[in-house]
Amino acid sequence: MKETLKDAKEYWRWQEYHRVLPDKSWKSKDTITAGVDVGSVGSKAAIMVDGEMYAWAITRTGSNSPDSAKKVMAMVLDGTGLQQSDIKYTVGTGYGRVNVPMANKAITEIACHAKGANYIWGPKVRTILDVGGQDIKAIHCDETGRVTSFLMNDKCAAGTGRGMEVFADLLQIPIEDIGKVSLSIDEEPPPVSCTCVAFAKTEAIGLLRKGWTKEKVLAAYTRAMAIRMANLINRVGLEKEFVVTGGQSKNMGIVSRVENILGVKTLPSPNWRDGGLDPMVAGATGAALFANALYQKSQGT
Repeated sequence: MKETLKDAKEYWRWQEYHRVLPDKSWKSKDTITAGVDVGSVGSKAAIMVDGEMYAWAITRTGSNSPDSAKKVMAMVLDGTGLQQSDIKYTVGTGYGRVNVPMANKAITEIACHAKGANYIWGPKVRTILDVGGQDIKAIHCDETGRVTSFLMNDKCAAGTGRGMEVFADLLQIPIEDIGKVSLSIDEEPPPVSCTCVAFAKTEAIGLLRKGWTKEKVLAAYTRAMAIRMANLINRVGLEKEFVVTGGQSKNMGIVSRVENILGVKTLPSPNWRDGGLDPMVAGATGAALFANALYQKSQGT
């Protein structure tokens, strides 16, 4: 019996989830701020209580940025007892930052990822690779999380979240397993020659027809993207205090290959599955921190 379109497995779909830190609470006199990161693929929201992380949520970005912002904000508030009116200040960031209806201010995702990485890993962070849905950013920051320089790739989606989704569907491998599968090879193949995701997909189909395994094709694509990312990082100025944010921070195939090419190890990532902070929400985290600082400034404190 054939799968219907409705029942077909969506290999590209990331897990959507909501997390409230169990040891945190809020009171009526606390300063509640929020960051909403509407990316081209995923929307994230973070809530902070007096400048400390309280809750976050991740969901799929739809065709409408304002609706995506409302959806992820409702998701992050769910079960907390908080209302939208309890939030003193909200900063919007990401691809759709100018279309976050509840935001008091919009700040670029570059600034927010640097500030968020500084919060998640601490002041030692200096180099950040953020792999978004449609672009790649290499960021250098100081000990306060202030951006000192950055570079972005061109507009091609190869190696980004969207590129990985295309390959997950093509190879019928769940996107959360992409990294692990790409490493299950005996020897690294040469990287694919195409960096445009449309042409890379065509090239991958050709390699499959020649008898390459899915694992080998995926390894070749992942290695090509890791080379591209490493080049961008070297251009912005690599320091060993290096972290990866965004959805591909969870792709061990990308992270390990970038580490090998650069000759450095990323700082240990928090265990987000077991109560730790989530590098995928770095942009929203930074936005919520900016919101707290801007609110305090508006109050003259």
